[in-house]
Amino acid sequence: MKLTVAILLFVSLSVSAAAQCPLKKTQDPYTKELRVTTGFIPLTNGKVSIMVTRPEIDFMFVLPGGNCFDDASSAMVLYEGLKIRTNIKNGGADNCDGIFHFIFRNAAGLPTSLQNLSGKKVSSIKFKDNAGKESEITLIGEQQTLFTQYVNCMLAEAKALLQ
Repeated sequence: MKLTVAILLFVSLSVSAAAQCPLKKTQDPYTKELRVTTGFIPLTNGKVSIMVTRPEIDFMFVLPGGNCFDDASSAMVLYEGLKIRTNIKNGGADNCDGIFHFIFRNAAGLPTSLQNLSGKKVSSIKFKDNAGKESEITLIGEQQTLFTQYVNCMLAEAKALLQ
């Protein structure tokens, strides 16, 4: 009886988590590695896609306006109601398409910056391109909740890929 209740609880939690985060699972055609992605999530002044593979967790932000980002470009994440700021360097390739990557190693222990993204409400992210031009994505109300929810779902998937 206890086993039946435990199974039903697990299934209901799995279904509710899947309903909260519609994720796309694909296989890399070259490495045959499983990739899990959120697809693009629209935000104010841009969009983000979060992708998880066994070795890494990649947040890809796309900003309008064709900012040029290189390895010296940075982003500052500001949290609602807190004085904490997280500075993150661009982890992606040099481009003038407005694409900026936060790349984290997928490991058992999470870096503090990734813990902050998953546990605190992000109010805005300020990007500085290689010419010093600043662009900002502001998350309001439901976007904050949705972003945090997707980050937590992806972290759960990242842990599953490590096993």
